[in-house]
Amino acid sequence: MTLALYPGSFDPFHNGHLEVVERAARIFDAVIIAALRNPQKSQALFDLEARRKMVEESVTHLENVSFIMMSKLTVDVARDVEASVIIRGLRAVSDFENELQMAQMNRQLSGIETVFIPTSSSHSFIASRLLREVAIYGGDVTPFVPKPVAAIMEQELPADGEGEDA
Repeated sequence: MTLALYPGSFDPFHNGHLEVVERAARIFDAVIIAALRNPQKSQALFDLEARRKMVEESVTHLENVSFIMMSKLTVDVARDVEASVIIRGLRAVSDFENELQMAQMNRQLSGIETVFIPTSSSHSFIASRLLREVAIYGGDVTPFVPKPVAAIMEQELPADGEGEDA
């Protein structure tokens, strides 16, 4: 069985993430989405439990996809779940340099290969950090996120646009 690990912060989970998961689910026998708190990114908008709910409700149509939370190196999680491959989504050429560097480090640490799945052009501009900023200031992010995520964001974020700076 070929199991793929798709790690990320998913804060929030958006249509680009969903596209990568759906495509990976067609390629691999099983896909595990692993959400983490990324120390290199700004303050999280949603806690891990809210992100779990967003992801799980967004992928109910995919029988071979599951979700875990992680708080250690991606390669250690990949070993723990016996993943054959790590999945990374690419939006634009600018993503490639950083993702390639991480893939090479992960391979040196563990021997686990990384497979890049590019998003379609309709999702290539979507980034969680942009969605956080738009949402915090009361903008409409519903075209860019799965319906369950939009519902959770509407429920948990202030509707008046008086949030803190992303």
